Amino acid sequence: QVQPVESGGGSVQAGGSLGLSCAPSRRTFYNYDLGWYRQTPGKDREFVAGIRWNGGTTYRDSVRGRFTISRDDARNTVNLQMNSLRSEDTAIYYCNARPRGQMWSRNDYGYWGQGTQVTVSS
Repeated sequence: QVQPVESGGGSVQAGGSLGLSCAPSRRTFYNYDLGWYRQTPGKDREFVAGIRWNGGTTYRDSVRGRFTISRDDARNTVNLQMNSLRSEDTAIYYCNARPRGQMWSRNDYGYWGQGTQVTVSS
């Protein structure tokens, strides 16, 4: 069983940038699809960006062109670079690892990190 652990996050003003990183505390991300989700109080966890085991990427419409997801299988990490941040990007961000081929819309599937807070002030 793989256990993701997030790092990064923090506070930034609108228009700024932040980077998130995730690595497994045990085992490896190799052969998993990897994603980032976010959640705000009172709302369901929502998909942000995902990268398949073969490098294919998918983004939520509201972050496309601003966020970039990448994976480094040699270093066993998945990263999310967030640019042009907006106040509505404020949330707890979760790293997810799941067996290959599952739909990103399933927000309760696979293995989850503890989350890291991102706060964007306007």
